[in-house]
Amino acid sequence: MTPKVSIVLTCYNLGAYLQEALDSIAAYPEKRDYEVIIVDDGSTDPATVAVLDGLDPAAYVLLRQANMGLGQARNNGISMARGTYIIPFDADNRLRPAMIAQTIAVLDSTPDVDVVYGDAEYFGERSGRFAMGPHGLEFLLERNRIDACAGFRKELWQRLGGYDWMMPVMGYEDWDFWLRAGVAGASFHKVPEILFNYRVRGGSMIKEAALHLDQVTAYIFNKPELRNLAGVRNTLQALRAKAKAIPNYTGRDHLRLMLQLLVKRINPIKARP
Repeated sequence: MTPKVSIVLTCYNLGAYLQEALDSIAAYPEKRDYEVIIVDDGSTDPATVAVLDGLDPAAYVLLRQANMGLGQARNNGISMARGTYIIPFDADNRLRPAMIAQTIAVLDSTPDVDVVYGDAEYFGERSGRFAMGPHGLEFLLERNRIDACAGFRKELWQRLGGYDWMMPVMGYEDWDFWLRAGVAGASFHKVPEILFNYRVRGGSMIKEAALHLDQVTAYIFNKPELRNLAGVRNTLQALRAKAKAIPNYTGRDHLRLMLQLLVKRINPIKARP
C-alpha cells in the first residue's frame, strides 16, 4: 500500500540521537500511513555509521551519499518519496504523533492548503514552548517563523524546484523554501498544537548559520523571484522600528494591513496552477 506521508529524516554524524528520533516516529499507531526515508549525508563518525549499518532494511529506506549539505540531502530523500505528503525531520529531534495525524487530516480535507505546521517544545539545553509565528509574507520577509519540520504536499516541492542546495551557508534553506512558496501562492495552515520536540544543543547547524545571517539574507533576496521583495523588507523593518519607538502605540493592526498591501502591490501573489 502506498503511504500517505513520507518522513524524510536527514542525518550527518547524529547517530547518538537517531534511534530516539526513530522511536518517536514509531509512536504513531497507523504504520501503513507513512514511510521513513533516512538520508545519511556522508557521516564520518564511526558510532553513527554503526547505527546506520544496524538499521532494519525492511523498516526504513536508507539512502547513503557523499556529503552534499542539508538542502540536497532533503531533495534526494524527497525525490525517493512515495507519499503525497512530505515531513522533513532532523535526526536529533523527536516527532509527535500529532505531526503525522495533522498533516494527513488537514491536507486531505482542505485541498487549498499546501503546508501544515504547528509549535514545538524545546528539550536538551532549553525548555518551554517553541512558538512558530504567522505565515503571511509580510511576516516571513523579516525572518523565518516556521521550522523545517512541517507537512507539505510533494507537488509544492516539485513546483518550487526543491530546496536550494547552493545556499552559501546551510541552515536557512527552510526560510528560503517558505518564502518562495509564499511568492508562488502556496497556502499555509497553522494548527494550535505542539507537533514535535526541538533539541537545543551546542554545536548545532543553526547556531553556526546564525553567524552568517547577513550573507544568507543577501543571497536569498537576490533571487529573481524574491528580488522585488528586498525593498519591501527594508521598508517593513523601518516601519516596525518606528512603531516600536512610539509610546503606547496601538495601531499595530493598521500597520500589519499596510504591510500586507505593500507586499501584494510590489510582488503580487501568483495564482496556483
